[in-house]
Amino acid sequence: MSGRRVVVSGGGTGIGLATAEAFAADGDQVVLLGRREDVLRKAAEGLDERHGDGTASWYAADLADPEQVGAAREFISADDAPVDVLVANAGGNVAPSYDGSLAAVADSYRRNFDANVLTAVLLTEALLPHLLRPGGRIVQLSSIASLRGPGSYGGSKSWINTYTYDLAQRLGSEGITVNAVAPGFVGDTEFFGDRATPEFVASRVAQSLTGQPGHPSEIAAAIRYVASPEAAYLTGQLLHINGGAALGR
Repeated sequence: MSGRRVVVSGGGTGIGLATAEAFAADGDQVVLLGRREDVLRKAAEGLDERHGDGTASWYAADLADPEQVGAAREFISADDAPVDVLVANAGGNVAPSYDGSLAAVADSYRRNFDANVLTAVLLTEALLPHLLRPGGRIVQLSSIASLRGPGSYGGSKSWINTYTYDLAQRLGSEGITVNAVAPGFVGDTEFFGDRATPEFVASRVAQSLTGQPGHPSEIAAAIRYVASPEAAYLTGQLLHINGGAALGR
């Protein structure tokens, strides 16, 4: 499993960067997408240092903006090489604290819809014509929150689940698999920001049956398998990785 072309959104840090690392270690070429040029450049340089020049390229874009997604597509498809794997990882809980007003509630839901649904859907739809047929792999990043909230973020991740199922049905006959990976609490990321106090982390870890947090590399390993040739019979599935914090369903 080497020499493939892998696009990872949100690829500059956390789970996205760990995922890029896993594919690069297999000899794949990775394209990192995200909003922050400096973060993407640093990530790509690190991948090149560890795995050889030319391993990683990057393009900065707001993936909730159709025009910027179109520009990213032009960058990715410029050499006419197919995309073997797409990992739609960009997103996060970007809803601000609000005062309970209806305007604030609407703002919260719109922000998380843009950050988690549009970033995945627009990029995926843009790259569909460029996916390898047969053999292409699409992996969407869901969350344990899609089962139990919080509201605007959990709702946006539930959209990802539904989109995954729809895509799998649309693309199965073309030999493209589509699955979602849903992490539970994962440490060593920027996701929780200032909320990640020792007390907060301990409370999240305590929800698991293993008494441990997840790590980006563990989520990346699952994504790597889902995107592998060996997973050709796996499609339309939601894979939970949460230490038992939510039992299988």
